[in-house]
Amino acid sequence: MSDNSIITPTETNSVWAERTGTRQYLGHNARGAEVRVGLGPGEFSPGELLKIALATCNTLSADHRLAKALGEDFEANVICATLKHEEEERYQAMDVQIVTDLSALTGDQLATLSQRVDAAIERSCTVGHTLTKGAEVRLHLLNDHPEDVD
Repeated sequence: MSDNSIITPTETNSVWAERTGTRQYLGHNARGAEVRVGLGPGEFSPGELLKIALATCNTLSADHRLAKALGEDFEANVICATLKHEEEERYQAMDVQIVTDLSALTGDQLATLSQRVDAAIERSCTVGHTLTKGAEVRLHLLNDHPEDVD
């Protein structure tokens, strides 16, 4: 999609945020979830949300594989750590680390689980695919009151 047409927002393809203060927004989805976005206490920065999105996309994609190997009630944490390229204001590397108790697995079982987790993430993680393959990003500045335009 290289033209400048606007993608029509729907409940399944969009989220939105409303400004609540100086550099503060409240993000929403159609299912009623909310997240505070900003740089203050109790708020996620946009970069932190990107990291959470990547980390949890990985674990949600692989959850069934992990549960099969570790049990339905396995405990896990997922971390996304980054290296930032300061001059270009971007992340140059992102590490997703799934931390769980793997001590009951043999070396062969761990190798098999690792392959299956990688395959599940490769198959299903939209956020990861978007970051590794890139996406066209376009900005449209729209008038909330188009009838007022000359």
